[in-house]
Amino acid sequence: MQNLMERLKALDLEALLLVNDSNIRYLSQYTGSDSFLLLLENKKYFITDYRYTEQAEQECPDYEVVVANRETETHEQVIAQLIDSHNLSKVGFEALHASYKLISSLEKEVSSCQLVPTERVVEDLRAIKSDDEIANISKAAAIADLAFGEILESIKEGVSETELTWELENRLRDHGSQGSAFPIILISGQKTSMPHGIPSDKKIEKGDFITLDFGALYNGYRSDMTRTVILGKPDVKQSKVYEIVREVQSIGVDRVKEGIPGRDVNQAVNDAIAKHNYLEFAGKGLGHGLGLDIHEIPFLNARCKEPLKAGNAITIEPGIYIPFWGGVRIEDTVVVTREGCEILTKSPKDLTIL
Repeated sequence: MQNLMERLKALDLEALLLVNDSNIRYLSQYTGSDSFLLLLENKKYFITDYRYTEQAEQECPDYEVVVANRETETHEQVIAQLIDSHNLSKVGFEALHASYKLISSLEKEVSSCQLVPTERVVEDLRAIKSDDEIANISKAAAIADLAFGEILESIKEGVSETELTWELENRLRDHGSQGSAFPIILISGQKTSMPHGIPSDKKIEKGDFITLDFGALYNGYRSDMTRTVILGKPDVKQSKVYEIVREVQSIGVDRVKEGIPGRDVNQAVNDAIAKHNYLEFAGKGLGHGLGLDIHEIPFLNARCKEPLKAGNAITIEPGIYIPFWGGVRIEDTVVVTREGCEILTKSPKDLTIL
């Protein structure tokens, strides 16, 4: 909160209105939804309605919980009353998350306050993980590793992608995951050329690459990993493409350290893929931050000029995707350190032949 208030002063704002669930959880520990925070230097308001009052009072003891009566007033009216009661003249709001309806309605309610769009005020704080946050992401990664080791036993000829997806999610829950970190990508054969292909009733066949992209959810924090395995002996091209991806993924991991711009890590991997003449089939971004959300800043792509910082939790996930043939992706969740990075996902990356 102290860091947040310093950012507000730098932006010449008296308060900040938050609507994004993950940002609200980060600052208040509230695990629900449909609520708002109004943060001033010396006052913190949690605005909700009767559905979440008890939960908010239990989870957010440092906040004054303000309850909107849904039969007689809107959330916007309650927020406006708080703004007017403090005679606020400039209040920031989350431009990437607040709806047009919310802000336009609020502007009609406040008497003399300017609502100022802001971006990344809280997200920049979230990008550097605390030790507790890293411990939660590490636990999620360990759960995913256990589930991956077990699901390999079930990948057989004739089993469908959908059946394996259901089983993988159950395995995650069996080991303590609160659910899947995101919709599982489990695809096979030619479909592996689609980076975000959707599992279907397609049956696994001999010679198929099988891509498993998934993560666990632990205390609200997410892991993310991808492994590509094969059913039966790979042919020459399959072995070649797999080894290229394994090689460049290692290059990406080795390049990560505090102070390196994200685009430089991305470029190092692209340069390595280009040497093998597969750049036209490469993915267009190397990775992303993760934590309370599966996609957070920083993003490791050609536009990322910002240097990585110790405490960033990011993915390194190069892939080669050849239409109507198939593809390979290998992905780890890592934490940036001053000297390099710590790999949290421990599953083997040599080609697994089933």
